[in-house]
Amino acid sequence: MNSPQVTSNKLILVTGPARSGKSEWAESLATNSGKKVIYIATSQINSSDLEWQARIEQHKNRRPSNWITLEIPIKLSETLAAYSDEDYCILVDSLGTWLANILEQDEEVWNETLEAVIESLLTAKGDVILVAEETGWGVVPSFPIGRLFRDRLGNLIRRVGVISESVYLITGGHVLHLSALGVPLNFGVSE
Repeated sequence: MNSPQVTSNKLILVTGPARSGKSEWAESLATNSGKKVIYIATSQINSSDLEWQARIEQHKNRRPSNWITLEIPIKLSETLAAYSDEDYCILVDSLGTWLANILEQDEEVWNETLEAVIESLLTAKGDVILVAEETGWGVVPSFPIGRLFRDRLGNLIRRVGVISESVYLITGGHVLHLSALGVPLNFGVSE
């Protein structure tokens, strides 16, 4: 596989474990972009899950009222393409939730979906900030669906990371700017 193309937009990946502050850091980056912010919420509303609703409300309450919020649980590449404009900063929260919404896709469809998202990121005209959960640092899941989620998310994060201008890891109460500390692993991104 060829090395990823350099993007003309500012593409930023913010990753880390649960409750690490990923979203807050991504929100601060979006605010500091000085651009109009479009917030793409990938979660699906489930009125019977009160704890999930509380999480969604927490995110909503933190966002500035002048941000445009789009609830896009599935059609991520199409939305990125539709709102690609150099005057905008698009914040996607989160890739893990988006992936969970489409996890039933078979391998061929998933690969097409993944390539469409990568292409939309490579051709975006504005800034794009993506939030992604790290799930592969623990025990290998004992169920096939858990392993599938972990493997697909890991591959997605890796593919996005190597084309991003900046990659941040939020963990242990600290923000690590991985792009400044290391070098991108530009081979084997299709594994």
